[in-house]
Amino acid sequence: MDALLQKPETKLLWNYFIELCKIPHGSKKEAAAANWVAEQGRALGLETIQDEVGNVVIRKPATPGYEKLPGFILQAHVDMVCEKNEDTVHDFDKDPIKLQIKGDNLYAVGTTLGADNGVGVCTGLAILASKDLQHPQVEVLVTIDEEMGLNGANFFKGGILTGKYFLNLDSEEEGFLTIGCAGGIDTEAKKKVALSAPASSSKGFKLKVSGLKGGHSGIDINSSRGNAIRILARTLYALQNGTKVGIASLKGGNKRNAIPREATAILALQDEAKAKSIISAVVAETKQAIGKFDPDLQITLEPVDLPAKVIADNDAIAVVNTLFTILHGVVAMSPEMPGLVQTSTNLGVLDTQEDIVSFYMLHRSSIDASKMTVVDRVSAHCALGGFETTHIGGYPGWKPEPDSDLVKLINEVHKATFGKDMEVVAIHAGLECGIIGEKYPGMQMVSIGPDMWDVHTPEEHVNIPSVGNFWKFLLAILSKK
Repeated sequence: MDALLQKPETKLLWNYFIELCKIPHGSKKEAAAANWVAEQGRALGLETIQDEVGNVVIRKPATPGYEKLPGFILQAHVDMVCEKNEDTVHDFDKDPIKLQIKGDNLYAVGTTLGADNGVGVCTGLAILASKDLQHPQVEVLVTIDEEMGLNGANFFKGGILTGKYFLNLDSEEEGFLTIGCAGGIDTEAKKKVALSAPASSSKGFKLKVSGLKGGHSGIDINSSRGNAIRILARTLYALQNGTKVGIASLKGGNKRNAIPREATAILALQDEAKAKSIISAVVAETKQAIGKFDPDLQITLEPVDLPAKVIADNDAIAVVNTLFTILHGVVAMSPEMPGLVQTSTNLGVLDTQEDIVSFYMLHRSSIDASKMTVVDRVSAHCALGGFETTHIGGYPGWKPEPDSDLVKLINEVHKATFGKDMEVVAIHAGLECGIIGEKYPGMQMVSIGPDMWDVHTPEEHVNIPSVGNFWKFLLAILSKK
C-alpha cells in the first residue's frame, strides 16, 4: 500500500485507514475498532469521551487566533457493511480487510472495503493528529452501529457536543453538498409453516440466483438493478404453476439495507427437465426486463441431497406469493427535488430456520407519514400470506436548511478552492444528522465526502485523488476566518 502513502498531505489519513482495516469492524461487532479510535485520542493527549454504547468524542482546542470562531464537529461511523463474493474466503469477525489498488481507486479483495465510513473516521483522526493546521475547536464524533439502524446516533446523548457547525463525513460524491436525508424503519416478517416429507420420487436440487450487482438500498434503489430474492420468488412462482415442487428452505441477502445479490432455495423436484425448461423461460424473461441494468444475472439448478422435509404445499404457495408480490423498490419520487426518490422499500434478507420463514425489509421516506403508510401496506400484505410483522428501528429524516450560514460558508469555500459551486442535494439514504440534530437544537448540519461507488457490495471502491481533494477542502473549511 505504499502508493497510498506517497503524498505527504494525506499520508496520515491513509495510515489510519490501513490500521483500521486490520481491525474487524462489522456492524454490531465494531467495539474493538471504537476502542481503537478512543485510544488514538488519548495517545494524542486530547480530551476523549466514550459513552456506554461505544460512541467516541475527541475534542481538540482551537489554534491561536481561532478561539472565538464557532466550533466544528466532524462526524463519521466506525462500523461497516460486511459483504463478500461467494468464492471469497474471509471471516469478517477475524480477518483484516485486504486492500488492492486498481488505477486511481482503492478496493478490497472480494469483500466490502469499509471506505463507508472508514475514510470519514480516519479523516477526523488525521485532523486531530495534524500539528500544523489552523482551526477553531474541533470535536470528532465517531458513532457505532450506523449501518444496522443508526443505533449509535440513537443512543448518543445531548449535552456532550459544544460546536455549532456539524460536518457529517459520510457522503459519497465529491462536489455534492448534502443538506437532507430520508428517515427509515425496518420490518421483520415471520411465518410458521407446516412441514411434510417430500414425494418419494423426488430428487434434491439447489435453485440459485446470482450474478447481480446489488447495491445500497437507498442510493441505488432507483437503479433498476435486480433483487435476487424477488427473482427467486418469481422463479418459484413459475415452478409452482408449472410442475410439482417441494420447497425445503429459502435464503437470500445479508443486510436489510443492501439490495440482495444472491438467493437460493433447496427444492424437491420430480421432473428435472420440466423444471429446467421453466427456469430457462424465467431467465429469458427476467434478462429482458432488467437488461443492461444487471446483465450478468444467472439462475441455476444443481443436484443436492434430497431434503428430509419440505414446506407443506399451502404454506409454500403463501410464502412464494407473498415474496413475489411484496412491495419493493421506488414507491414515490419527490415533487420538490427532481430525480430524488421520496419513498422506497427494500426486501433485503430472506431466511429459513426449521419451520420458520422470515424476511426483513427497510422502508425509507423523507415524509414520515409516507414512511408509515408503507409500513401499513407491507403489514396488510404480509397478513394475507399469514406472516406476522414487527417494525423496529425507526429514525427521523433530516430537513434541508438551504439558507443556513453553514451551507453558505461551505459553498463559498468550495468555490474559492475549486472554482465552482457545489451541487446542493438531499439524498434517499439514512444519515445520522437527523437523529443527532434533534438532540442539539440550533446546530447547523451538512454532509460531504469523496467519490466512492458500489458501497455495501464487494465492488465498493473509493477514488484516491478524490480523497486528496476531500482533505484539501476540509482544511480550507476549518481554516476559514
